[in-house]
Amino acid sequence: MPDAILAIDQGTTSSRTLVVGTDGTILHAAQEEFPQIYPADGWVEHDPEAIWATVEATLTACRDWCAANAYAPKAIGITNQRETTLVWDRETGECLYNAVVWQDRRTAERCRALARAMPGPQLQAKTGLLHDPYFSATKIAWILDHVEGARTRAEAGELCFGTMDSFLIWRLTAQSGGKPVHATDATNASRTNLYNIRDGRWDEALLALFGVPGAGLPDVRDCVDDYGRWAPDGGEGIPIRGVAGDQQAAAIGQLCIRPGDIKSTYGTGCFVILNTGAECLSSDNRLLSTIAYRIGGHTTYALEGSIFIAGAGVQWLRDEMGLVETAEQTQAICERLDGNHGVYLVPAFTGLGAPYWEPDARGALFGLTRDTGRDHVVRATVESVVYQTHDLFEAMAKDGAHPKSLRVDGGMVANDWMVGHLADVLDLPVERPVVLETTAMGAAYLAMIGAGMADGLDDLSALWSRDRLFEPGMSADGRKTLLDGWADCVRRLLA
Repeated sequence: MPDAILAIDQGTTSSRTLVVGTDGTILHAAQEEFPQIYPADGWVEHDPEAIWATVEATLTACRDWCAANAYAPKAIGITNQRETTLVWDRETGECLYNAVVWQDRRTAERCRALARAMPGPQLQAKTGLLHDPYFSATKIAWILDHVEGARTRAEAGELCFGTMDSFLIWRLTAQSGGKPVHATDATNASRTNLYNIRDGRWDEALLALFGVPGAGLPDVRDCVDDYGRWAPDGGEGIPIRGVAGDQQAAAIGQLCIRPGDIKSTYGTGCFVILNTGAECLSSDNRLLSTIAYRIGGHTTYALEGSIFIAGAGVQWLRDEMGLVETAEQTQAICERLDGNHGVYLVPAFTGLGAPYWEPDARGALFGLTRDTGRDHVVRATVESVVYQTHDLFEAMAKDGAHPKSLRVDGGMVANDWMVGHLADVLDLPVERPVVLETTAMGAAYLAMIGAGMADGLDDLSALWSRDRLFEPGMSADGRKTLLDGWADCVRRLLA
C-alpha cells in the first residue's frame, strides 16, 4: 500500500485538504468555502464552528479516499491563515467569540496608544513586526476585554488562545480521547507580536504591554514536530507532524530554502517572502522580519512584505460589484484593452499594508472619465496587485535586497496576463510552478520530513518544477509612466 500525506490548508475564504503522494503529486483534493462576516466598518470575522466543520469534512473525505484507493496516510500537515485569532474554553473547546481575522482593523486606535508606550523600533527589535491591528496580540486582548468575564477566566488559566493552527490542533487531538494538544509552531508564533523571534520565546514584557496572560498561550514547537494525533474513530490514528503559517508554507512549497530565494503568493492577499537564512535582517523601510521555518531547532529567517487585498479584489469584482461572473474572465478583459487609460484602483478596503501601514486608509478609484467602463475597473483591480508588489520590491531594494527572479503562486497567477504584467513592471523574470497549490504542498513537505519520508528540505528540492517563465518586455519609459501614475494615486489617497 503506497504512502501518502494529508495536507490541511485552512485559508481565509475556504478550507481544503489534499492527498499528496511521496513524489509530490496531488492525488486528491476536497475543498469547502465558508462565510465572511463584516459586523462593522473595517471588522472581519469568521465563525469558528463553520471553519471547523469545513476542515473536518475535507480531512475526512481525503482520509476516506485513501482508504478506498489503498493509500496509507502517514502524517498530517497543517497550514493556516496567519494572525487570525481565537479564544476558547480549555475544557470544552468552545470559542468565546468569532475568530477575528487578519484583515480586521478594529484595534487600530489601541495600536496607536501602544506605540506611545513602546516605540516601533523597540517592538521591531523583539518581534520583527510593527504596531498594527494585522497582528494577533491586540486581537486577543480585544476579545478578553469585550466578552464578559473572559479576562478573569484567562488569568485563571481557564482559556486557550492562539492562531488558527493551534485551534485546529486542539480540536483534532481532542478527538483522540486524551488531553488535547495546545501548541503552535514558530512561524505562527512569530506573527503575534508576543514572540521574541531572536530569543525564541514568549516575551514577558510584550505580554504585559499587550495585556495578554501567558497562561493561555500555546507551546511553541518546530515546524516539524510531534503535534499529537487525529483519531476520530479510535485506534492509532494519523500523527500531525508538520505545521507552518500559510505564507511560510508557500515559501517552503516553492522550495525557497536558500538565502536570496524569494516568492510571492497571490491569494486573498499578496505576500512576498525573501529567505535571509540564519540572519534576522531588520528593515529600514517598513518591511517585516519573520521566521521562515524552524526545523531541528535551527531557525531560518525571512524578510516579508504584506498586501491585504489581492485575490480579494477580484472576489469584490465578482460578489459585491457583479462586474465578472468568474475570476477566470479577468484575463480576457485585461487583454482586450490597449492600456489602463489612466484608471487606477488603490484597494485599501481594509487599510494599506506594507510599506505604508495605514489601517484607516480606504479604497478609491482614480482617473474616471465618461469613457470609463467595466473593463477599465476590472483591469485596474488586477493591475493594483502588480503595483503593490512593486512597492514591496522597491522597499526591499532600499534594504539592500536585489533578487534575480521571482517565484509566484496562488489562484491569481493562473491569469497569464497578470503574471506577464508583473514581470514587466518588476523588470524581473517571473517563474510559475507546475503545482500552484504551494501552500498546501509546504505543509505536506513538512509532514513528509516529520514522518521520516525525507531527511530535510534539501531532499525535496527536486519536486519543484516550472510551468512557465515570464520575461519582462516593457520599455523603461512605459514602466515609469505606469508607476508614476500609481504613486500619484497612493499619495492622493493618503493625503
